[in-house]
Amino acid sequence: MRKEKIILIHGNDTMRWSYAWMPWLKAELEKIGLEVIGETFPDSIIAREKYWIPFLKERLNADENTVLIGHSSGAVAAMRFAEKYKILGSVLISPSYTDLGDELEKESGYFDRPWQWERIRKNQKWIVQFGSTDDPNIPLEEFRHIHQMLKTEYYEFKGGGHFSDKQDKFPEVVKAVKEKLRQS
Repeated sequence: MRKEKIILIHGNDTMRWSYAWMPWLKAELEKIGLEVIGETFPDSIIAREKYWIPFLKERLNADENTVLIGHSSGAVAAMRFAEKYKILGSVLISPSYTDLGDELEKESGYFDRPWQWERIRKNQKWIVQFGSTDDPNIPLEEFRHIHQMLKTEYYEFKGGGHFSDKQDKFPEVVKAVKEKLRQS
């Protein structure tokens, strides 16, 4: 019998995973019987790929029964992880595919080579994506490009900002995860 696991991946420039809606999301997903891991990632300010991808694989044991829910740089990490490894699915919240001209993002190492979009798609059964028209950090074109390249199930909000400080709940993520797990 398959046992799904959810791993929450926070964004960069933070010392914790437990901001905004993530604690609420963890509790809601645990209520439906899922194992949910929410840990602060190493190198959490810069969020370098060379630390985060091994942490996901070796410490948190992400595998083909894992759903990665990533916010911002965490969503970028989820995409890069899926280039190399099979996972069940992912939820990408405010992802980007370029460094946006930001020095901290450039340091992460995620953006210094081409994306392998086909591998990201093929290494998981489904991808759900959330973006907002008023995100102050990531232009709308980034979300739409990722949606086009990965053929995500895409939800575009108005007024969601960067989905970090405007809300303490995110029921749309719970609904999407429940639906996708039912179909998997």
